[in-house]
Amino acid sequence: MNRHRAPLPTRVEALPELPPEYALELERALEALGVRLSTEARTAVDSHVRLLVAWNEAINLTAIREPAAVARLHVADSLSALPLVLGGPHARIADLGSGGGFPGLPLAAALPGAWVTLIDSVAKKAAFLEAAAAATGLGGRVRVLAARMEAVPGGAPFDLVTARAVGPLDDLAELALPVLAMGGRLIAWKRGDLRAELESATRAARSLGGGRPRVHPVPATAGLDGHVLVEIRKVAATPRGYPRDPAARRRAPW
Repeated sequence: MNRHRAPLPTRVEALPELPPEYALELERALEALGVRLSTEARTAVDSHVRLLVAWNEAINLTAIREPAAVARLHVADSLSALPLVLGGPHARIADLGSGGGFPGLPLAAALPGAWVTLIDSVAKKAAFLEAAAAATGLGGRVRVLAARMEAVPGGAPFDLVTARAVGPLDDLAELALPVLAMGGRLIAWKRGDLRAELESATRAARSLGGGRPRVHPVPATAGLDGHVLVEIRKVAATPRGYPRDPAARRRAPW
């Protein structure tokens, strides 16, 4: 192991520009989604990706490394939820398992009035998220928690919890509903056959104060075939004692 590795970059200005293919792919996908970004939001999104590409050389933040693929499979995929997010309360957002910053940072860039908390228990990913929030100019309203969702206090509820490629829907419902304000929502990014997940998530949501999960397909023309967004709204109080620790959830799944 190289103990003398140079510090990872924290400023975007010295990093290489993104290739033209990145911009072309992102603009094509966003047009298909009906999403428009302000100049400031687009600059923040691009800065995030430039830093991600630089850090990914040393730290495996994502298996997707080619910038054009990042544009479609990370950035556009994250922003595919923007119309749904805008359809309800979203002033206080928690992004569960943020990893490389998706979907939390692109959504923060596109929602200038939102306060976003990025949550990831892996220290190296939390360090990247701190650097990215500062480098994108979003640090004033984006905070990072290096913790598991179970440790997030429920006393300061969120309007929205986002979760992309994190875990099964019933687990996500159990983690999100206790920290959501009444009328708040969980939005989860999913794909593939969800029948079993939806059945289990429906049982979990019913017990935890959530409504029935609603599935929103993502336009296939964006190059995100089979991708859907699953929305669960909090409609009643969550009983005390949730979320359970991971071992308890494994012993008694929904």
